Amino acid sequence: MESKIIYDKDINQELIKSKKVAIIGFGSQGHAHALNLHESGVDVVVGLRESSESYKRASDMGLKVANLKDATSSSDVVMLLLPDQLMADIYNNDIAPHMKDGATLLFAHGFNIHFGEIIPREDISVAMIAPKGPGHLLRRTYKEESGMPCLVAVETDVNGKTFDLALSYASGIGGGRAGVLKTTFKEETETDLFGEQVVLCGGLTELIRNGFETLVEAGYQPESAYFETLHEVKLIVDLMYEGGFEWMRHSISDTAEYGDFSRGSRIITEETKKEMKKVLEEIQSGAFAKEWMAQAREGAPFLNEKREEASKHQLENIGKELRGMMPFLDAKDVRKDI
Repeated sequence: MESKIIYDKDINQELIKSKKVAIIGFGSQGHAHALNLHESGVDVVVGLRESSESYKRASDMGLKVANLKDATSSSDVVMLLLPDQLMADIYNNDIAPHMKDGATLLFAHGFNIHFGEIIPREDISVAMIAPKGPGHLLRRTYKEESGMPCLVAVETDVNGKTFDLALSYASGIGGGRAGVLKTTFKEETETDLFGEQVVLCGGLTELIRNGFETLVEAGYQPESAYFETLHEVKLIVDLMYEGGFEWMRHSISDTAEYGDFSRGSRIITEETKKEMKKVLEEIQSGAFAKEWMAQAREGAPFLNEKREEASKHQLENIGKELRGMMPFLDAKDVRKDI
């Protein structure tokens, strides 16, 4: 596949404005997509259950809001922005029966299409616009006029214009400012899951937690351990974000750089990489998807257990205390901010 970054100048930004667009869901991604499109001049309606707590919130933000049936039946384009584990049931029961003939169905993540949880009608075009970041940052970067990079993919092109429409949608949420990359549902889904499990979430949190525990168990103050193993991660990642590993290593001390090169491979070993490959195989085979969906249908007992266990860890408690003493930080507490 040709790797070419596409920007607004090469996108028909008017195409999405000629369509009626339904945003199904109003969570982190949903609110950002709806508001960004609305402010880009797109005819948007937010589809929600009338009992949803978000119904009034979306309306108060100046958006049109309708129940799922009315939002879907009145729209040419329907974007599903719902949790992976809930999406198929809601689509099959509340969306699919009301979609217009020849409509376009959009996703921000390929999970449900790639793993066959959702199988759209044959007359429906299917595409994906996946912003590479959380919804609140998609919204913030849009308002700052910097935009967020997006991945775009087409699974089913019934009308012959689905890719152009997806690009136009990406532009409407701000993606064309930062750049849009063409991909496939398979590539986006599998690389996204791998990144979450191995590096961004699973790998990073385990690395931080074990580093923190090693220092505390050796008798060091938990406050010092927190600063060294969690707080400073952002500072290092920011340097990588700005200029890659090379810029990060240029910015740190020679002592730190020597320790990086001489000790890092003792932590992330060849055995670790072999395990990474096993995780990737589980994703590619569909084993992870089956496991997660089965868990979700049982009420996610493992997830709930691990959330409760993790919330009681010393790292979380000491972190809340320290962040509360940082006036420059808009500290978050999941129990208060949900």
